Amino acid sequence: MASSPDASSPGRPPRHRTDGPEGTEGPRGPGDAEEALDSLVLHATDNAVSWITLNRPEAMNAVTWDQRERVIALLAEASADPGVRAVVLTATGRGFCAGADLRGAPAGGDRVPGDVARTLRLGAQRLVAAVLDCEKPVIAAVNGTAAGLGAHLALACDLVLAADSATFIEVFVRRGLVPDGGGAYLLPRLIGPRRAKELMFFGDALTAPDAERLGLVNRVVPAADLEKTARAWSERIAAGPTRALALTKQLVNASLDADRATAFAAEAAAQEINMTTADAQEGVASFVERRTPRYRGR
Repeated sequence: MASSPDASSPGRPPRHRTDGPEGTEGPRGPGDAEEALDSLVLHATDNAVSWITLNRPEAMNAVTWDQRERVIALLAEASADPGVRAVVLTATGRGFCAGADLRGAPAGGDRVPGDVARTLRLGAQRLVAAVLDCEKPVIAAVNGTAAGLGAHLALACDLVLAADSATFIEVFVRRGLVPDGGGAYLLPRLIGPRRAKELMFFGDALTAPDAERLGLVNRVVPAADLEKTARAWSERIAAGPTRALALTKQLVNASLDADRATAFAAEAAAQEINMTTADAQEGVASFVERRTPRYRGR
């Protein structure tokens, strides 16, 4: 994906801009920290799709502490905003995300036992959980290298599109580290424990076509078509029954940790809740009347 500031470049929707309160332009002033952060995590809402774009191409979009907090906040806002019905997470430049940039963390004193675990709980794990828990479907448009936490950030999304030049790397073993950011939770559920161990034990770069073959990626497209495909998929989802999709996401995510009785009970409860929505009533009415449904996300 190009790193040019041109709003029409891949990885950014047309008319991309930074946001301020209520969708207005952010404040302009020298040394304004909020403005600087807005330029590092771009955000725009278009056709009911929230586009979140990591924008540190010179650092392969390694995520700083501040960037992480902004992405988490934007995902929470997407959940609560009825005007948002889908989310796309993407990046500029050659990298989707090279992992966590620990240089962006707040300064602290000498490390004591518990600090590392606390940092993970409040940091990488919160970021991945924010994607998993977002009430709107989240599509990853992976433009380049997704390494470590960056790979897990993409794999936590509901659907994954990848440019044909993208790669996925479980880089932790190369540094003598244990996978974090939910990797040991996500990968076995996506491809099984043996394949997950292979990726994590060797740390080899996985090409986008190989990731698709394993089931980590839904579709691989030419890099020039990535933004167009993400737009088409996200707008199709945004036109769907938003609450039904939210409940479906919740059911699928919970199913792998539940026994059959629990999963069936959750399914029945979700259907009961969903049948109170306007979209469910519209879906049934459109079937009876033999017409295309017009969902409003409510």
